[in-house]
Amino acid sequence: MNRLVKTVLLAGAAWSALSATAIAQQAPAQDPTVTALDEIIVTARRRDEQLKDVPVAVTALSATRLEETGATDITTLQQQTPNATVQVARGSNSTLISFIRGVGQQDPLWGFEPGVGLYVDDVYVARPQAAVLDIFDIERIEVLRGPQGSLYGRNTVGGAIKYVTSRLSQNAEATIRGAYGSYNQVDLIASGSVPLTDSFRVGAAFANLTRDGYGSNLNTGAEHYDKDVTAFRVSAEFTPRDEVFFRLAYDRTQDDSSPRHGHREVAGVGPGAGVPGSVYDTYAGIGDENSVESEGLSFTGQVDVSENWTFKAIAAWREGRTDTVIDFDNTPAPTLDIPAYYADEQFTAEFQFQFNYDRIQGVFGLFYLDGSAEGAFDTILGNAGIVIGTGGVVDTESVALFADVNLDLTERLHLGLGIRWTEDTKTGTVFRANYLGATRSPLLGGTPRAPLLLRTDYTNKRTFDDISPRIALSYDFSDAITGYASWSSGFKSGGFDMRGDAVFTPDTVNGYNPETVDSYEIGLKGRAGPLSFSSSIFYNEYQDQQVTTQVPAVGGIASFVDNVGQSTLYGAEFEGSLFLTDSLTANFAIGYLNSEFDEFLRYNLTTMAYEDISDLVVLQNAPEWTGYFGVTWRSDLAGGELVVTPSVSYRGDFSQFEFPNPILDQDAYALVDLSLIWTAPSERWSVGLFGKNLTDEEYRVGGYNFPGALFNDSIIGYYGPPRTVTGSIQVKF
Repeated sequence: MNRLVKTVLLAGAAWSALSATAIAQQAPAQDPTVTALDEIIVTARRRDEQLKDVPVAVTALSATRLEETGATDITTLQQQTPNATVQVARGSNSTLISFIRGVGQQDPLWGFEPGVGLYVDDVYVARPQAAVLDIFDIERIEVLRGPQGSLYGRNTVGGAIKYVTSRLSQNAEATIRGAYGSYNQVDLIASGSVPLTDSFRVGAAFANLTRDGYGSNLNTGAEHYDKDVTAFRVSAEFTPRDEVFFRLAYDRTQDDSSPRHGHREVAGVGPGAGVPGSVYDTYAGIGDENSVESEGLSFTGQVDVSENWTFKAIAAWREGRTDTVIDFDNTPAPTLDIPAYYADEQFTAEFQFQFNYDRIQGVFGLFYLDGSAEGAFDTILGNAGIVIGTGGVVDTESVALFADVNLDLTERLHLGLGIRWTEDTKTGTVFRANYLGATRSPLLGGTPRAPLLLRTDYTNKRTFDDISPRIALSYDFSDAITGYASWSSGFKSGGFDMRGDAVFTPDTVNGYNPETVDSYEIGLKGRAGPLSFSSSIFYNEYQDQQVTTQVPAVGGIASFVDNVGQSTLYGAEFEGSLFLTDSLTANFAIGYLNSEFDEFLRYNLTTMAYEDISDLVVLQNAPEWTGYFGVTWRSDLAGGELVVTPSVSYRGDFSQFEFPNPILDQDAYALVDLSLIWTAPSERWSVGLFGKNLTDEEYRVGGYNFPGALFNDSIIGYYGPPRTVTGSIQVKF
């Protein structure tokens, strides 16, 4: 089936392009749907621009598109964005992992930076906990592919995801949406705004999202893979004059879903060590309590100083805390249990000066971040009769200066120049010790006792700086078609391994260095008759790559965060929309990615030296092919409008880790979805029916690999959602 789906996706995209060319030659161009590139406004270069004019590979999904495809949270981006991985992290409900073009970060440990930047209304979200954002009260989502170092700075070596919420309406309005679906899913979402004066508005959005588990903890009877999330956002906007805008917003999310312990993929020894029949079931014994809290306050001010100049200021504070447990062995016994907590706090400020003249446009500014991330976790080893307690904190202060300028060399030829200087200062404290007794350590409230063996105890400070340039040359072949060629660079900050074991790897006290990506890209985007499209070919050089590896070792688990070497990634992307008739539109996205390590230096615990094993490893979360094909059909029904959107997405074979594992690695799979929405003639209310993963495909999104007798062959996988069907009713006032 997967081979057939892949063929259908490729043929669908090719047919879309060829048929559009033929139609364009035979008939006058028709007005495209709202998905046309020349109608989509994005802020990829920190200013409002038409998508077709931006020399960056960008996927932009509007609120309408997200609604029509039944999107519930930002992991849906994985299905509709070429060469992207956007998933819930292993062992969690709301921690985000993202890869774009094979570049990202799977390890959500405090102090380790993500490789794809996440922004909510231009506020950088530094930590991945609670970052699986539910979609409500939203204007659009932008996915910027490739390093965005000059404008978005550190930790955007893979790209950036921009979550843009809706501005408040000038009129009093409210929307209430209720949904009920499979596994007793009950969702309630409400949003609205009220103008208190002609220039001052207040608004709020609320979401309560609950669902029973896809499976059960067969040991305790608790739900497994359930959902219990409450989130809200309140904001106020003030526009004393047309050229002045202020916004103050506060948001909070509380996630009390049960912890995800995973599914045992191979049988172990003892009670509850078998392989459960359902991939969503577990026999975990560590407990079923889990809590994730996240909140933030942001201020945005924008003033049009003159006809040509605009000043914008963005300041934000965020903090979060996660208290969780993960049962790595998935049995009632404490063979490999991990209780943990994560906590983070950040303050960011950014000042932008935007200018727009006849032949030159751009932005320059200053960015500042002051953040702290801490945590602790226990590795409880029942068969060894010990617990390894690990805790620490990393403080980060980052400052950057940036500029991005577009020069109109001629009416059709444009030169883009960008540069960013960044300096990060990090202070890391790491503690790791073995304690006698397979119970919680003193770090997590266990019985006070002296360490049996002190493994790591240090505080160190390092400063990292980088200059990230960007050059882009674009040419308007016509008013509707733009081509570009670009070179851009990005870097991900270095730091300290919060799991670092100074007994196994003494160099851990020195930390690890930044990684960098240089990207060369050519692209063509625009509109040809009824076809609105964007295409790109890229070549990336990935250097000083940071890789986290955890391997079984005598007396515990050895952790490495190393700059392992370098890799080469290249590929192509083609996405767009085809306006077939007044009532039928096709949307498609195809991504091809070739990736391989050129060098992978691995520390050998036996020889106490590094060796190149690049012939044994692959890049994780880097499928060769990804694709999406869907059609949207609109028709009058009972005086209202019916919108039907069937779609299929494809994801090729991929490895969960750098070291291939036939038990955990995921074969190619396809997901089939179907959405139906009927809107009443008054447009005040609508009903919807959404089917997701209709073929009930079983597919892994993550895993852990701890084989051997000490760990009772703890090889566990985490799975994406099964088939679900949800009905909804929405009313607007």
